This record gives sequence, C-alpha cells and structure tokens, in this order.
Amino acid sequence: MPTKLPMRETVGMALSTLRANRLRSLLTMLGIVIGNASVITLVGVGRGAQNLAEGQLSNLGANVLFVVPGSNDTRRQGIDFPKNLVLEDAIAIGEQVPSVKRVAPQITLSGVVQAGGLSSSTSILGVTPEFLPVRQFEMAQGRFFTASDLNGARNVTVVGPDLGTKMFPGKAPVGRQLRIRNQLFEVIGVLEPKGAVFGQNQDENAYVPLSTMVSKLSGRDPTYGVSLNFISVEARDEQSTGAASFQITNLLRQRHRILREDDFAVRSQKDALTIVSTITGGLTLMLAAIGAVSLLVGGIGIMNIMLVSVSERTEEIGLRKALGARSGDVLLQFLVESLVLASLGGVIGSAVGIGTVAVVGVLTPLPASIGAATVLVTVGLSGSIGLFFGVVPARRAARLDPIVALRSL
Repeated sequence: MPTKLPMRETVGMALSTLRANRLRSLLTMLGIVIGNASVITLVGVGRGAQNLAEGQLSNLGANVLFVVPGSNDTRRQGIDFPKNLVLEDAIAIGEQVPSVKRVAPQITLSGVVQAGGLSSSTSILGVTPEFLPVRQFEMAQGRFFTASDLNGARNVTVVGPDLGTKMFPGKAPVGRQLRIRNQLFEVIGVLEPKGAVFGQNQDENAYVPLSTMVSKLSGRDPTYGVSLNFISVEARDEQSTGAASFQITNLLRQRHRILREDDFAVRSQKDALTIVSTITGGLTLMLAAIGAVSLLVGGIGIMNIMLVSVSERTEEIGLRKALGARSGDVLLQFLVESLVLASLGGVIGSAVGIGTVAVVGVLTPLPASIGAATVLVTVGLSGSIGLFFGVVPARRAARLDPIVALRSL
C-alpha cells in the first residue's frame, strides 16, 4: 500500500524541479512580480494623493468656516456663481453671530502683475486685515494691511513668497513697486510659504486691501454692491464650528429671504476632509483594482506554465506512481511548486513596489507611502493566487493513470 511522503521530501522535490528549470520559473514569476509591484505602487500613490490633500486642507484651520455663493445645483453643474454674497453679509455675520470670533471677506480676480520687464498671470485677492489671523498666514517680511490701509483704499500689496521671488529675483520685494492691472502698488510685505490648496499655489498670490480692490480693480456691482467670492469665518473654538455654521445659515437665510433652496453654502474643514477622503479613498481602491488585474494575469500565467509542465512530466509522474507515490503526493508537489512561484514572485514584486513608492515620494510632491499591512496582504494574495491557479494542473497530474503515463516511456 502506498505510503504518504513526508512534507519535507515533497517540498524538496518541488524546489529541485523549479531549480532545474530556472529560466522558465523566473519568467513564470514575472507576471506575479509585475502584479505585486503594480498593486503596491498604485496604492502608495493613491495614499500619497490622499495625504497631500489632507495636509493642504489642514492648513485651512480646524475652526474655520467658508461661506461661498451659489446653490448646490450651480456648484454641481459648474455654473458661474451668482453675486448675491455681499460685504454686508460678512459684516452681519461678524456683528450678529455670537459663536464667531473673526470674519474675513474676500474678492478674487485673475490678472497680470508686472515689475520692470517681468510679468506674471496670478490671482489677486482683495482682503481685510482679519484675513491673516483667520486663515493662519504668517509674515516673512514687512507687514500686513492695517485698518488705515483699508479705510484709505491705499495702493499697497502683500505678495506670496513665490511671486516675490519671480517678480524681484535676487532682491527684497518690500518697498518696491508692483503694477497690478495697470495700477502701481507698493509691496509692503511678503508672506511665509503656505503651499497649495486644491491645486492652487497660494504662494503666488498678490493681496490688496478689499477697499482698494473695489474702488480701483473690480468695481461695484450695480445690483448687489460689493459682491464677494468668499467669506472666511473663524469660530471661537473648534467646538463652536457646528453652532457657528447653524447660526450663519439661519442669518443668511433671513437676509436673502430664502424660502426653499439656499443660494449659498457653509463649509468647514471637516466637510472638505470628508469629501476629499471619500474621493481619494475611491481613487486608491480603483488603483488597487487595476493592479489586481495584473496579479490575476500572473496567476493565469502560472496555471498555463504548470499545465505545460504536467504534459512534459507525464513519464515522471507515471514512474513515481508506479514506485508507490500516492495521488495526494503528486497533487501536493504541484501545489507547492505553484505556491513557491507565486510567493517568491510576491516578495520580489513587493520589494520593487516599495522601492518605486520611495522614489515617487522623493522625486514628486506626493508623500507616497505604503503600510506593512498592505504589503503582507499583497504577498498573501499572491500565494493564494498561486494555490488557486495551481489546483487545476495539480489535479490533472494527480489523476494521471500510471500505466497510461508509462506507455510514453
């Protein structure tokens, strides 16, 4: 009666067979290597995008709310926002909402700025002195606007560090002249680097007093007056943001005489983080699914090569069975071969993927990263794929009739 071979002997025979066919084994592993590397790289890049977005949003401030014009329909459809959010709304929020500490209205325009023979297209923001503490900006050089600058509608500007470097290379921007939309402005300060938010580099912006923006750059709307693009609101603390959002919504509904859908929206950093996390999480899953397709193709490659191996080794299988090997031993040997190919390919692919993620993190702005759990899951998935796709060839080998197999000798 055939006796069961020890596991060590079965594994040894499987490894010996793989070593005897090194080139074929390496080519078979290649599909798993590429699949594993793809999964880890794409997941790492997806997490990098999520980390980058969350890092940018964290700069907005935990207790800052943003009031923007337009209904949900206009925001979804990309329609130009109406001009119904006005300066009087911002003043009313600051005076009548008890949970609000500071309010910073804002008007944003795109325009060309010039200095000497240099010019640049950038965003020009009309703001008030409250903008600096509300949005948590810091001064690197000079000063920010004062109430005197605002009341006098003075031609002064504060620039982002990148814009200052671009317009005044090798020079200190403070005290120099900058032409904004054919109006001369004196640079009175340079901000500390702040980075990008939603793809817009805040370090390339130019800031002017809100009153100067209205009187000399944007003008007043004949219907609405001083229309705003944005109102930044600082709640008294992080716990007050919910109450502040509720109170601002009720106040603006009364001021705008709204009976149905709001013509504005109040958003917090938490809302933005939730939206971004949902989007980037879905992106990461999609990228992982794309990489998993490569793993699936690699598994099919293993099954194909193992089927060929069974055909080539018919005589060997028949001889083993004739000498007493059981069908289970043959089945286990081929399963071990598939598992070794897939697992080793998974380890090599994981190393390649981790290295690629590290390179992406160094050479690009994305803080790409990958967790140990993801690597272990991917390697485990590779081994599972090897077992799954190795079952068919292994069963075919185990079912071979030794008499039929030996006839081909």
